[in-house]
Amino acid sequence: MKGLLKEKNFSFAVDCIIFGYDGQDLKLLVIKRSFEPFKGKWSLVGGFLEDDESAEEAAVRVLKGLTGLDGLYMEQLHCFSEPKRGGAERIISVAFFALIDIQKYNQQINEDYHPAWFSINQLPELIFDHSTIVELAKEKLRYKAALHPLLFELLPDKFTMPQLQSLYEAVYNMEFDKGNFNRKLLSTKLLEKLEDKDMLNSKKGAFYYTVNLKKYSAGFKTFLNFVSSQYINK
Repeated sequence: MKGLLKEKNFSFAVDCIIFGYDGQDLKLLVIKRSFEPFKGKWSLVGGFLEDDESAEEAAVRVLKGLTGLDGLYMEQLHCFSEPKRGGAERIISVAFFALIDIQKYNQQINEDYHPAWFSINQLPELIFDHSTIVELAKEKLRYKAALHPLLFELLPDKFTMPQLQSLYEAVYNMEFDKGNFNRKLLSTKLLEKLEDKDMLNSKKGAFYYTVNLKKYSAGFKTFLNFVSSQYINK
C-alpha cells in the first residue's frame, strides 16, 4: 500500500511523426534538438505537456512552435512508457503521426530548429527511442494503407500513376509490378483520368489523375486488402 501512495516524479510528453511525400520519395520530418542531453542531435518533433492541456492539444502546439506546421490531422499512435526511455528522467510520451504533401506545406516550415526531411528508408540516428517510435509508425502506416486509400492524403491535387506507384514502393520498401499495380488501383474506381500529361519524366508522357472525393469518402471497403498481408509488416 505504501508503494501505491508514494509520490512519483515523471514528465508527460508528446512526439510527432510527420510523414511527407515530395512526388518521388516518402520522408520523415526531424529537427535538431536544442538542449541537453543530445543537444544538436536529430530528434522527432516533440515537447512536454502544459498543466492545462491534453496530449492532442500539446501535439498541435509543439508541432506549430517547432516547425511552423499548423492545421494537420494527426492520429494517436501509441503511449511509450518504458522506465529508462528518457535517460535519467522518467518521461512518458504519447506519439502522434500525420501524413502531408511536402509541396503544400513547405512554405509553412520555419528554420529555427533546423527541420529536415530524410528518406524513410535512409534515416539518421535519432535520440532516445525515437527510431523505435518511427518503426511502429511505419508498421501502422503499412497496415492502414493496405486496407484504406489513406496514402492519397500525401499526393498533390493531380498526380501520375508512376508517382503513386513510387509512393507505395517507398512505404512498403518493395517493388510492385507496374501492370498489376495500375489495374488494381483503377479497379477501385477512386481515380479520375485527366486530359493533360506530365511530359517531364518520359517521352510519351504520363496522364495525370485526380481522386474522386465522393467515392474516396465512401470507397474504403473497395480498397480492402489492396496490398497482400505478407508485406504489411515487412
